[in-house]
Amino acid sequence: MTGGGLLVAGTTSDAGKSVVTAGICRWLARQGVKVAPFKGQNMSLNSFVTREGAEIGRAQAMQAQAARAEPSALMNPVLLKPGSDRSSQVVLMGKPVGELSARGYHGGRQAALLDTVVGCLEELRATHDAVICEGAGSPAEINLRRTDIVNMGLARAARLPVLVVGDIDRGGVFASFFGTTALLAPEDQELLAGYLVNKFRGDVSLLEPGLDMLKSLTGRDTYGVLPFQHGLGIDEEDGLRVSLRGAVRESVVAPPVGEDVLRVAVCAVPLMSNFTDVDALAAEPGVVVRFVDRAEELVDADLVVVPGTRGTVKALEWLRERGLAEALKRRAAEGRPVLGICGGFQLLGESIDDEVESRAGVVDGLGLLPVRVRFEAEKTLARPVGEALGEHVEGYEIHHGVADVRGGEAFLDGCRVGSVWGTHWHGSLEADGFRRAFLREVAAGAGRRFVPAADTSFEALREEQLDRLGDLIERHADTDALWRLIEGGAPGGLPFVPPGAP
Repeated sequence: MTGGGLLVAGTTSDAGKSVVTAGICRWLARQGVKVAPFKGQNMSLNSFVTREGAEIGRAQAMQAQAARAEPSALMNPVLLKPGSDRSSQVVLMGKPVGELSARGYHGGRQAALLDTVVGCLEELRATHDAVICEGAGSPAEINLRRTDIVNMGLARAARLPVLVVGDIDRGGVFASFFGTTALLAPEDQELLAGYLVNKFRGDVSLLEPGLDMLKSLTGRDTYGVLPFQHGLGIDEEDGLRVSLRGAVRESVVAPPVGEDVLRVAVCAVPLMSNFTDVDALAAEPGVVVRFVDRAEELVDADLVVVPGTRGTVKALEWLRERGLAEALKRRAAEGRPVLGICGGFQLLGESIDDEVESRAGVVDGLGLLPVRVRFEAEKTLARPVGEALGEHVEGYEIHHGVADVRGGEAFLDGCRVGSVWGTHWHGSLEADGFRRAFLREVAAGAGRRFVPAADTSFEALREEQLDRLGDLIERHADTDALWRLIEGGAPGGLPFVPPGAP
C-alpha cells in the first residue's frame, strides 16, 4: 500500500516551506506516523553527506531529523550547487554528474529527470505512511512550468495535494495566494487544496475576514495561521537570512559563564557553503557570531572563521580585494585565532592548483598553513570520525580539493600552526566536548576570560527547535484537515480560478 503525501509549496522563496515541512514531519512523527521528507530538486550550497556517502540538501537532512528518519539520497534526488549566476553543479542521487548552465538545465535535462524524481518519491511512499514534499520557489513560475519537476510538475505526476504557504510578514499575502492560484493551469489548480499563513503577528480575528473573502474568491480553505516566532530559520538552503553585519540567529542570548564574551567574525565569502557550521558556536552562551565583509570588522574579533565556499579561488580573490587577506595575515602574525573550514582551509594554505572548479591553474594561497591543495575531478564525500584536542569528533566532507599537509600540528584532517587551524570537516563544532575544548583554546589565544558552558548540548537545542516547529503545526494548523489531505488527496470539485496558465 502506498503511503500518503503532501506538497508544501510557497508563494515565494523563503515563504517558510522548509520549516513548515519540518514542522509537519515532527508533528506526524510524534503521532507515531512513519514519515519522510522529500524535495525533488533543490538549489543550495548548504549540503550534507548521508551515511551512505550521498550529498543532499542540508534542509532535507534537518527535515529527516524532524521526521526521526535517517537522511537518504531518495529524499533529495537532484541537488544544484551554483558556481556562478549562470551555472551549477548537478548532483544526482547524491553524486556529482557535471556542470550545466541554467539554460541547458531548463532546456531539456531537467524534464528528463522527472522519472527519477517520481521514482524516488514512490519508493519512499512504499515504505512510509506519509511523505511530506517541499516545493521550490513558487509553483506559479509560468516561465519554468514546462520543465518543472519540483512543484506542480511533481504534484501532477504523483497526484499530490498542494498546500501553499505565504509569508504575511512580507505583506501582500492575499494577493499572493490568489495570484498563485490564478496563474496555474486547470489541471494544476485541481491539486491546489488550500493555503497556510506563516509569520503572522497580532490578533488572528482581524485576519479572518480576509480569509473568508479568499475562500469565496478561490473556493479553497486556509489550513492554519502560524504566528511569527524568532529563531526558527534552521539550516537555510538559499543563502544567509541575516544581513552581513547581523547576528547569526535571532535567539535569546544567555549570559556568559565567565567574565568575557567571545566575539566570532565569519568572513562572508562569495558562494559561501555550509555556513551553518557556525550555528554550534552561536548556540554557546556568551559567544556572539557575526558575518562580516570588511577588514576593520576583524579587529575586535576573538576568532575569525573562513567558511566553506563553492569557489575557493574566487573567495581568495575577494579576500584580497577587500583587504581581508592582509588582515588575516596580521592576525596570524599576532597569534590571534583563525579557523578555516573546507574551502576556507584550502585558501589558508601555500598554493591551490585548480583545473576543476575555477580552472585558474596554480595560484598562491595566503600562506598561513603548510598545505598545498590540488583539485581533483572526483569529489570527496565522506563521514569521518576522529579525535582532536582530546575529544571525540564527527563530521562530514564535501570537496574537490585534496590537501597535501606538509607540517604543523595535526588537527582533524588538516593542521594547526600557532593560532591558525584548518580542516575540511564540516559539522565538527557540533561535537559538544570538542567545541568546548576549541573555545577554551580560542579564549586563551585571544586573551579573553571566557568559559564555555558545561552543559550546552547542540543536539538537544536542535531537538528543541524541531519540537517548536511541531508545536506550531499542532497548535495553529487544522491538523485533522491536514491529515485528510495527506491520506486522501486534494478535495474534489475545487473551482477553477481564471485566467489560469496558457
